[in-house]
Amino acid sequence: MIRMTQTTMLGRALPALFLLAYLVLAGCATTTSGTSGNFVIREDVDVRPEVKADFEKAVDLLQKKEYERGIRLLHRVSERSDKSIAPYINLGIAYRESGEVKKAEEFLSKALELNPNHPAANNEMGVVYRKLGKFAEARRTYERILERFPDFFPARKNLGILCDLYINDLGCAMANYQIYIKADPGDKAVSMWIADLEKRMGAKQ
Repeated sequence: MIRMTQTTMLGRALPALFLLAYLVLAGCATTTSGTSGNFVIREDVDVRPEVKADFEKAVDLLQKKEYERGIRLLHRVSERSDKSIAPYINLGIAYRESGEVKKAEEFLSKALELNPNHPAANNEMGVVYRKLGKFAEARRTYERILERFPDFFPARKNLGILCDLYINDLGCAMANYQIYIKADPGDKAVSMWIADLEKRMGAKQ
């Protein structure tokens, strides 16, 4: 049975230390977390107050799962602030949450054109690749960003999930789960996955 996991960035409440690390790596001044997705807020989306206000309104709509209205407003923001990465990441998340995975890929690709090494954009693209069945691309995306940011734990967890449930590389899954659980020992789900993996790996020996 496929585990139902929160695979978006900061899909569960990480300790304050890791939240700080995430904000530094992603270049975000603020984040907000919703029940089904997490959307980036950047203080530097645009210097114009009206554009920033529209962006934050769009994020609020997405948090409330009002995806159609939020997406429409984010498109307006991206047209007026096309050099800011956050609107494109949020469009990618919103389209994925709406079930339009190909559109999510399109807008995350635009985000990565602006900053190929953005941790959150890469993490989200990995999730989208996985949903599209592009498992090799998903793995390369996670591994590439983790080479650059080895302590970016959302991607570490997602790589473990990918290896565990989708490509049956149990060694990869175990290695990444163990790194992750050292950083967040309170994650009971990952602790259970590790125990389950140990049984499966032991049965194969």
